[in-house]
Amino acid sequence: MEAKGDTMAIGKVRLARYDDLDTLEVIYTRARQFMHTHGNPFQWNDGHPNRNDLMQNLEEKELYVVESNMEILGSFVLHFGTDPTYEKIDGAWLNEEPYAAIHKVASTQTQRGVGSLILSYCKTRCQNLKIDTHADNLPMQRCIQKNGFLYTGTIFLQNGDPRHAYQFSDENK
Repeated sequence: MEAKGDTMAIGKVRLARYDDLDTLEVIYTRARQFMHTHGNPFQWNDGHPNRNDLMQNLEEKELYVVESNMEILGSFVLHFGTDPTYEKIDGAWLNEEPYAAIHKVASTQTQRGVGSLILSYCKTRCQNLKIDTHADNLPMQRCIQKNGFLYTGTIFLQNGDPRHAYQFSDENK
């Protein structure tokens, strides 16, 4: 699915382009630094997401940016299809219907509401969404829950690290 450049109150969501990569690397580096200095020292501490990760997401047409006045305010991945890390959960998903997974949510921290805009945009693209975050990422957990996602349990990344799992479905509106 391709974005049509949807406009929302804060900015416009569009597919990322190759010329966005330098800016996105800076955004993800700063997001990592912010997390590490604000009570979340263990998420993204392995250098990911990095340029290679972003390039792969870009080529798969699942990397998006939030843009306002030609400035990128945030970025995320919206992946349609099965996510291997969501196959096993300590808990229970709300349903087993097809879903899209939201990953790599980051912002410049210069504009309030970017996270909510991202989640709202994703709801316009898919009515069954899954997302996860680190137990120490309290700002992201608040954003996820504020936007109608329900905590469903714990998933484990390929390296075994646990993550809080959430799901949004039209069923839980």
